[in-house]
Amino acid sequence: MSKDDERAFREAMHDVRPLPSGAHRPAAPKPQPVARFTRAERDEVLRESLLPPEDPALLDTGEEIVFRRPGVREDVLRRLRRGQFSVEAEIDLHGLGRHAAHEALREFIGSSVGRGLRCVRVIHGKGRGSGPRGPVLKHVVNHWLRRMDDVVAFASARPADGGTGAAYVLLATARARQAARDASPR
Repeated sequence: MSKDDERAFREAMHDVRPLPSGAHRPAAPKPQPVARFTRAERDEVLRESLLPPEDPALLDTGEEIVFRRPGVREDVLRRLRRGQFSVEAEIDLHGLGRHAAHEALREFIGSSVGRGLRCVRVIHGKGRGSGPRGPVLKHVVNHWLRRMDDVVAFASARPADGGTGAAYVLLATARARQAARDASPR
């Protein structure tokens, strides 16, 4: 370095002050973000799905339970209510607690769909041992079935098949499930 270069450097640096000690250390790497709210929301949705709706009007189903999705013809529901579909499998939820019943019902519907079954029977009981609360399991089964995408309709069974203590459940066909997948936005 020439003397001119050295002098020019000193002139350029004459009012420069050193950094305070420790200020020149690199910052510690920031931790990776964790999606706390997404996990909390997912847990909340799961918790809510296990509970009956808060609005008692939604639980007041009367004696019979009946449901059909939009697009299911009225005559199909009428045939279901009359027991005109062949019941291919059934599950009895008597004696199970709410959480165990929900898990058993979810697994039963999933395996029935996987086996290509069209109509199944869910025995939930009439709630005669439930006291003044009424048929708790019947009400929550009504609620849960409405939230299952593969359930297209259900109705209380005929007296010979359990009456208001059981329900015929009509499941979506493979073709209907494929049509729903094709129609959903990607």
